[in-house]
Amino acid sequence: MTQRRIADKPRQYWSRVEQRLLRRLYPDTSTRALARQLGRSVSAVYGMAATFGLRKSDAYLASPDACRLRRGDNVGAGTRFQRGHTPANKGIRRPGWSAGRMAETQFRPGNRPHTWRPIGSTRVNDGYLQRKVSDTGYTPRDWICEHVLLWQERRGPIPTGHTVAFKDKDRTNIVIENLELLSRRELMARNTVHRLPKELADVIQLSGALKRKLRTLHEKQNVRSS
Repeated sequence: MTQRRIADKPRQYWSRVEQRLLRRLYPDTSTRALARQLGRSVSAVYGMAATFGLRKSDAYLASPDACRLRRGDNVGAGTRFQRGHTPANKGIRRPGWSAGRMAETQFRPGNRPHTWRPIGSTRVNDGYLQRKVSDTGYTPRDWICEHVLLWQERRGPIPTGHTVAFKDKDRTNIVIENLELLSRRELMARNTVHRLPKELADVIQLSGALKRKLRTLHEKQNVRSS
């Protein structure tokens, strides 16, 4: 309800008289006092002064009325904490707080969660068999799919923008003969081809197979020539 009243409140425009008064008094008058005189908020006065590019005069900034705006006289130094100050609540125990219990529940150095597994462990994630190859704590780096490891062992690194897929789409049939290297675009077309008419789907699959065959022949030719 409060927000609604604020939103419905008509905007208060500055009259020419108020603007002239602001221009004349702002440089040498306390903003808070000027706001009371104009019947406006302090932020509204600051905002209009910024619109006109008004600044406080040097005489006002040097006066006690400038308070936090003063420069060079170290305003507020008397109320600051000094170096080496001891807080008043140092060593005080809050109600319900126990140092002994806190120590019992803290993690110890080298602590491992209950889900931790040693390097060489395997797991099934989203239907893919994975093996733990490192223990960095970063899951995508520590756990690698078995079919990816098999491909890297037999065929080498996987080029950027490519992935290893199962020819028969059976994620449990992890043999090198059932694996093929596909570009991300080819994989996307393969995964969405079932939405197309059968004749067009067959053409797309044959085209992808032909491109992969040509790429393989080209790579072998480069190896022989080198």
